Amino acid sequence: MHVVSSVTFDEVRSHFRRDHPVDREHEANTNQDAVNALELADATFGGWSRVRITGADVSEVMLPWHLSEGGGCELVPRSGLTVGEAVRLLRSREAEWSEADPVCRAKLDRFRDAPPTSIYLSTLPLPHEDYSGLTLGKGLVHLDGLHRMVSWELGRRLSPEQELTVFVAGDIAARATTGGLST
Repeated sequence: MHVVSSVTFDEVRSHFRRDHPVDREHEANTNQDAVNALELADATFGGWSRVRITGADVSEVMLPWHLSEGGGCELVPRSGLTVGEAVRLLRSREAEWSEADPVCRAKLDRFRDAPPTSIYLSTLPLPHEDYSGLTLGKGLVHLDGLHRMVSWELGRRLSPEQELTVFVAGDIAARATTGGLST
């Protein structure tokens, strides 16, 4: 992981809205939920950074609880999973999960071949019910990009060394010294 620069929240929000309009027409558009998460992260943690992470780092990102949009089967339990763990779980029951969660499946399929876009992370879990049972691992924590990261990992789109730009809320240096992140 390499910190490129500090950025303002206005820059983060502008970048997000350019790539993920809240009024984009597609099934189960949750972009407003993501904006709300970014705003909560800014209010809670502040201090945004533009960071380059590797495919290996993406695999270690902690995901909060995710049931899917009206789905019948959790992709991520309340205790959370890393992206890599979620993909292993998905692979072990993919047919069952795909049938139970067609909207989530469609999102994974949409991102399979789409160009990578920025993801949004934080150094700690948000103070929100979806993050309340999350156990903190050595990776960063998801704010937006769950379906993209899972789709990329599922399709082996990111090599362990390949770099991706992400925006991170919180104090990366403090998290690195207490949580095992390497910068």
